[in-house]
Amino acid sequence: MKHMPTPPITEMTTRARDIFRLVVEGYLATGAPVGSKILAGPGGMNLSSASIRSVLADLEGQGLLAAPHTSAGRLPTEAGLRLFVDGIMQVAEPTVEERLAIESRISTPGPIEAALEATSALLSSLTSGAGVVMVPRREPRLTHLQLVPLGPGRALAVLVGEDGGVENRIVELPMGLPPGALEEASNYISAHLIGRTLAEAALAMRADISSGKSALDAASRDLVERGLAVWSEDAMARPVLIVRGQANLLDEAALTDLERVRSLLDDLENKQSVADLLDTAREAQATRIFIGSENRLFALSGSSVIASPYRDREGKVVGVVGVIGPTRLNYARVVPMVDFTAQSLGKLIG
Repeated sequence: MKHMPTPPITEMTTRARDIFRLVVEGYLATGAPVGSKILAGPGGMNLSSASIRSVLADLEGQGLLAAPHTSAGRLPTEAGLRLFVDGIMQVAEPTVEERLAIESRISTPGPIEAALEATSALLSSLTSGAGVVMVPRREPRLTHLQLVPLGPGRALAVLVGEDGGVENRIVELPMGLPPGALEEASNYISAHLIGRTLAEAALAMRADISSGKSALDAASRDLVERGLAVWSEDAMARPVLIVRGQANLLDEAALTDLERVRSLLDDLENKQSVADLLDTAREAQATRIFIGSENRLFALSGSSVIASPYRDREGKVVGVVGVIGPTRLNYARVVPMVDFTAQSLGKLIG
């Protein structure tokens, strides 16, 4: 069945616009189709059911509403949801309680990853969707490194960041390493680390070694090179996405369509693809909304994504925060909540 092109909201009559808004708001609130009897009832339109049915049929013909086989009611299509979100929706700013909850969770003392994880979990609980946060694409500046022997052929590299975070990584050692080589390599690396990211320090050390300026012997140089290789590889493999609250997506309505649920969970497991999707929101000036098949990743499961970039104090985008949920997400409430969370994260990142 071919639909007419979706009309601009300005071309809809006041009556059609009001009925359309009531159908969408009713669907987003309950997840159920909205019938003409409900629209003609208390709090609805002061029109006959026959008049309302005529407008509903027009809206369906324009591709904005659909009628499921099992019901006489209507629900919005993805095109209808897009029209509602872009042209009718009145956003509801987060409540004082929600703002306080977001700010207090974000400002929890500890490594930045812990705050991002807490943020993702909180968004999930506040929106009944899955909370997602992309980790900032930058490494912490470091203050110290210690190489600790673990036994033959292995050492533990303990990295300490300016933010107080500590990371441990295993380094394979060459056989027959002379005594003192670990300490010499530790001291050399720490001297180059202070105030730098690992990538910046690695660049400086490699330049130093290749120019012959370092006073390291051959064994220590080999150890530094091994360490740099391991750390670089580890940094590239670091997860870029934190997802919390997948279980929220398994509501009663979802469980009646297990294929859709399986598709959604498979999509969420593919974190790189989710990160790629969120990455498209990095260049946005404001919160972006992807409804159902508007994004290929969640086309099969019919899920929506609301995502907003967060920036440091210089205005540079350092990550993305968002919510994934069914297409009947409460957009008016979730959009400003994601936006506020992004602003709060930006203050934390500094």
